Amino acid sequence: MLLDVSGVETFYGRSQVLFGVDFQVGEGEVVTLMGRNGMGKTTTIRSIMGLTRPARGEVMFGGRTIVGLSPFRIAQCGIGLAPEGREIFPTLTVHENLVATAANPLGAARPWTTRRVFDLFPRLGERRAQAGALLSGGEQQMLAIARALMTNPRLLILDEATEGLAPLVRDQIWQVIQDLKAERQAILLIDKNLAHLVRVADRHYILEKGRVVWSGTSQDLSRDSAAAHRYLGV
Repeated sequence: MLLDVSGVETFYGRSQVLFGVDFQVGEGEVVTLMGRNGMGKTTTIRSIMGLTRPARGEVMFGGRTIVGLSPFRIAQCGIGLAPEGREIFPTLTVHENLVATAANPLGAARPWTTRRVFDLFPRLGERRAQAGALLSGGEQQMLAIARALMTNPRLLILDEATEGLAPLVRDQIWQVIQDLKAERQAILLIDKNLAHLVRVADRHYILEKGRVVWSGTSQDLSRDSAAAHRYLGV
């Protein structure tokens, strides 16, 4: 497995948020973390990225442990994050945002460049000289994804990939995710749009109060309407 999360327990102060979370992402897979708000999805991402260190458990990436590494070192291992809230550099232009963190630490044979990114997101190419703060919410989300791709990650993590976006922009981002999957980009995806998630993802994990309570394929989830209703409210 490319990413193997095993028995992760994470706290904020004395408050425990994750209770033995286990899941895996393989090479070229699209895998989702699902669940209602406040169930531990973003904390799981923070635990993987070293932003909140797990108290117990293991996170293996590419066959090596990454628990205890700084977020910078974890990114260098080949994990790119488009975080919830986007967190682009507001005073930098689109082009400057892209090149500010661009890297190819693993020597990808066909690395991401600004030209490739603008082919994927033509709107960013049109706005390349625009300051990040002046972009629309959808454009900022495109930029957050593009900036993560410019690190040439083995695993791309998208936290709330389409939340709060206009329908047309959401459709564009889902198409980009499909395109990346066709290129066998491994993706760990958090989103609430069940219909799109079932179409694009290979496997799913549902979190409930910091625990994985269901896992399976898209076919499994489509058949298990009771689980979707109980844990996702759909």
